[in-house]
Amino acid sequence: MSPDAIRDRVAVVTGSTKGIGLAVAEALLARGAKVLISARNAGEVEATTKRLSAINANRVSGLACDVRKEKDVEALFACADSAFGGVDVLVNNAGVGVFKNLEEITLPEWNTVIETNVTGVFLCSRAAIPRMRKRGGGYIVNISSLAGKNAFPGGTAYNASKHAVNGMSEALMQEIRYDGIKVSYIMPGSVDTWFGGHPPDEKSWKLAGSDVAQVVIDLLGHDARSLPSRVEIRPSQPPRKS
Repeated sequence: MSPDAIRDRVAVVTGSTKGIGLAVAEALLARGAKVLISARNAGEVEATTKRLSAINANRVSGLACDVRKEKDVEALFACADSAFGGVDVLVNNAGVGVFKNLEEITLPEWNTVIETNVTGVFLCSRAAIPRMRKRGGGYIVNISSLAGKNAFPGGTAYNASKHAVNGMSEALMQEIRYDGIKVSYIMPGSVDTWFGGHPPDEKSWKLAGSDVAQVVIDLLGHDARSLPSRVEIRPSQPPRKS
């Protein structure tokens, strides 16, 4: 999918009312794509869809979706069908983190992380694949994390979820490559978004959501013969370790 081919393509971006997901949606729209916005918070989806529609007429739709729930995911992709006629690009970005030592994590907290970060990718990818196959191909981009290769104390659930996303992505890539559907996963390091519970700081040493969005755009721009299946991106100058 070349940069020009992004124009008029249909993209579903999960977790796209803020942070990385919003940056990805904005980057796709800037290149002429049609984008379906989604997140759990219906008010945020409505507000984001309205704002983006004001400058991207007829190329933005939105629907609240909890990616842990099969019926929500089915409704999301049915919305893509009715609004835009199908799906060409899926960016699985929705994610949560609970950062506690294993013995301190409750079962509901564990389930929230695993179901959002792993089951959500499974459900959305499963819904997208037959739609992409009908359209002659497509691209699934999974937003993982360097936590998927670098474990750290207090990250038991999050580390487990991102390791799972990496393994799922690599297997899925091999399962559907001959259908013309590419699968890549991006492993960002520290990104300055609301994910940590604080508003972004433009002067932060961390990556910006737009940095990760640029990687998504670059992936979509590769020739059909080329598949960068995994991309690591990290801040260029993190604080020096003492």
